[in-house]
Amino acid sequence: MAEDYYKILGVDKQAGSDDIKKAYRKLALKWHPDKNPNNKTAEENFKKISEAYAVLSDSEKRNNYDMFGSAEQFRQQYSQEDIFRNVDLDDILRNLGFGGYRRGGARTFRTTSKGERYSDTGGDPFADLFTGGGQRFSHMPQKGQDLQYNLSITLEESVMGAEKKLALQKEDHVEEINIKIPPGINTGKKLRLSGKGASGIDGGPPGDLYLNINILPHPIFARDGNDLYIEKSINYSQAVLGTTIDVPGIDGSMKRISVSPGTQNNTKIRMKGYGVPGMKSSGNGDQFVKITVDVPKKLSEKQIQLINKLSEEGL
Repeated sequence: MAEDYYKILGVDKQAGSDDIKKAYRKLALKWHPDKNPNNKTAEENFKKISEAYAVLSDSEKRNNYDMFGSAEQFRQQYSQEDIFRNVDLDDILRNLGFGGYRRGGARTFRTTSKGERYSDTGGDPFADLFTGGGQRFSHMPQKGQDLQYNLSITLEESVMGAEKKLALQKEDHVEEINIKIPPGINTGKKLRLSGKGASGIDGGPPGDLYLNINILPHPIFARDGNDLYIEKSINYSQAVLGTTIDVPGIDGSMKRISVSPGTQNNTKIRMKGYGVPGMKSSGNGDQFVKITVDVPKKLSEKQIQLINKLSEEGL
């Protein structure tokens, strides 16, 4: 199903949750298999609208779908089980007169006295709808649990990217995992490592590992989005007459910039393109130099005389 989920439901990308639910209800009434027995086209359409609703009705899945940009790319990151997890279409369908299912996209699991888990859908979230109903119990391989890990990186690593090795305790062993940090990543972002989570059950695939990124404070740089900020102090005469100063970059380089005559305290000088690389675009952010004018707290006698003369001249 490589179509656009928004187009499948007939809503725009700014649609609210109520509009999405209303659109699904309308289409479910049209394409539900109870109204279209032995109709393969209706079956496919019902599957498509149910998948689209499962994604767009969940804020986290919807945000990820918008980021991936297409259903095809989204499905490369989310399995069918991931898509329909925590989505119960039963309530909507029951209110439409198709009650008594606990199916239509929401899997129902049962546990035996031995702790074995079975699915009454045989692994297919739509199986009961298209096979005349009834419970089909079969051993179901289960995907392993997803794992979360908080990863702190330096500001330099977030800007330029890095490769790191992580020792992760998994069940009865420690697994070393190589991680590639993409340039431009920011605090609050997640990296998904497919198949690096807990082992699957009954031959199921392993879960995924999610790395929660946190950027450590830097002694001289601050980051705001894709822009970097640094402070540089100059003395009063430099602010009045103008000067040149050397400014470090986050990569360790040094660049000389000009400070114009008459520069005021807290002036920001923009160094275009010297900020953080954009993760979704080719352009970089900027680096800003905040100029602070250093006013001395103590003056020599000669300096006091000179300042008094300047004061007499109106400075």
